[in-house]
Amino acid sequence: MPPPLPALLDDLRAEQADLRALVADADLDTPTPAKGWDVRDTVAHLAGTDVEALKAATRPEEFLAGLAEAAKDVEGFLTLQLTARRGLSREELMAQWQVSFDTMVTAFADVPAGTKVPWYGPPMSPASFATARLMEYWAHGQDVVDAFGAVRAPTDRLRHLCHLGLRTRGFAYANRGLTAPDEPVALELTAPDGSTWSFGEGAQRVTGPALDFCLLVTQRRHRDDLALVAHGDAADDWLDVAQCFAGPPGPGRQPLKA
Repeated sequence: MPPPLPALLDDLRAEQADLRALVADADLDTPTPAKGWDVRDTVAHLAGTDVEALKAATRPEEFLAGLAEAAKDVEGFLTLQLTARRGLSREELMAQWQVSFDTMVTAFADVPAGTKVPWYGPPMSPASFATARLMEYWAHGQDVVDAFGAVRAPTDRLRHLCHLGLRTRGFAYANRGLTAPDEPVALELTAPDGSTWSFGEGAQRVTGPALDFCLLVTQRRHRDDLALVAHGDAADDWLDVAQCFAGPPGPGRQPLKA
């Protein structure tokens, strides 16, 4: 069972705070592994999607109208989020980011239970939406970590991403116009503290470090660079298409290993 919404929001706040600390005194013009994006663009994207998430939670009709327009030119929509903030000073950008984030989190806490909030993928409950935002913060945070050549210690917050990664198995196939195999796939992953996290049921399973699974489903590392083991054909097939974020399938990362 997923944790209650207040606990999820606390973890989302912690994830954002860690990223803010990482970029606080850093060079925002540093290129990231995301083609064409620097650290400033990453922050601007997160700030912009926080604004959109607030709109989805509080003014869903307005969000859906904007979504219909954005669908006509997804790349243009994403580029506008960045260019609209490129003229801001560091102080202005960081201030806008914090305000949009805090307002979004407050709005999530006030969404009535049972409400489905629209987004770029399927509509979600407030708890699922908070999990998706935490995933976005962690994934883009990885881009920043890689940009600076830094290392960050994995936390228990990865449990949320693992849960989301399994829940989006069917979505990953549908997003590519494919049909998922009928066989269920379970996860048995090694947590940061060395314990085992188990998700789902089924004879087929994926094993390995929880961190590596999160890197895979957010497409921040190529499968060949990760210590994940697929037990069964359906599990093996899934690891080639896994994607837990909304939007079209990305190209993923090239293998680091020769």
